[in-house]
Amino acid sequence: MEQWQQILASSITRPEEMSGHFSVDTRTLGEVAIRFPMRITPYYLGLIEEPGDPIWRQCVPDVRELDKDPLPCDPLNEKGFSPVPGLIHRYPDRAVWLVSSTCATFCRFCMRKHQIGWGKQNINLSEAVVLNYIEKTPAIRDVILSGGDPLLLSDDILHDLLTGLRKISHVEIIRIHTRAPVVLPARVTATLCRLLRKFHPLFINTHFNHPTEITPQSSEACSMLADAGIPLGNQTVLLRGVNDDSLVMKNLMQKLLSIRVRPYYIHQADLVQGTRHFHVSVDQGLDILSGLRGHTTGLAVPYYMIDLPGGKGKVPVLPEGVQRQGDTLLLRNYLGEVVEYPILK
Repeated sequence: MEQWQQILASSITRPEEMSGHFSVDTRTLGEVAIRFPMRITPYYLGLIEEPGDPIWRQCVPDVRELDKDPLPCDPLNEKGFSPVPGLIHRYPDRAVWLVSSTCATFCRFCMRKHQIGWGKQNINLSEAVVLNYIEKTPAIRDVILSGGDPLLLSDDILHDLLTGLRKISHVEIIRIHTRAPVVLPARVTATLCRLLRKFHPLFINTHFNHPTEITPQSSEACSMLADAGIPLGNQTVLLRGVNDDSLVMKNLMQKLLSIRVRPYYIHQADLVQGTRHFHVSVDQGLDILSGLRGHTTGLAVPYYMIDLPGGKGKVPVLPEGVQRQGDTLLLRNYLGEVVEYPILK
């Protein structure tokens, strides 16, 4: 067993195990963990300074996850855009391949929190079926490996998946979306980097949400990937009590550049059931974006994005470009459709 697998095996998966580190209501947290599983790596647990801090909020179950809420479980209608099991084909030239149903640490705000942590690690029912669909769909030039976290697959399985994609001539770009450098930096090994560099052009988007997550260990993981020739981007989710502050966000973006990770997106949190307590108003998000534009290098200013309900696509939001109708935003997607987006209260 590799070192990262040993670390993963020693993760906290039950609220009772938190009691040796912090004072917690294990009964209440246990009720949440039954519905939405928990896992926190020892490394990420070590970043928590006190209960309720930005790291705690992202990984420790919260009773508010069980609030009765009309928000959907699948806000982006991913099932409706899944032509074969394990694949989401929403945009003409891009497809998302869900290769894993587990993560090193289960984020409490996850858009797929109703799926992640249940069942087998590999949620793709048939690798051959997915590859066959991609091969017979020449419009697909860009494939994103997601899940769950693709880097929780073994090196051998990753090699097989990437080899299968590289045999398809019209697949020009492969992307991996992973939070491993943030919550399990030991997963980024020299062996993994040698494997990945064989499949260029290959890009990695990771997921830092707070400056505290940029540590010597996570910095080294990103450095190894960058030295392997892999361009690194970051997708931050705007989260109440975590990064809903312009100074915190600017600090995060500047630190990302210092470890060779380009800020790519700030995401408005998806409208998924069990995550309402994380939501930040779009107005506040726009204020945070305004606190970046002109106040730091343009390299540190990502797009502020909303992923529209029902799978209508991502749209960038700019301070001067938001139309409103009462408690609703009117946003135009890539197809030219004007889509209503509710303002949560």
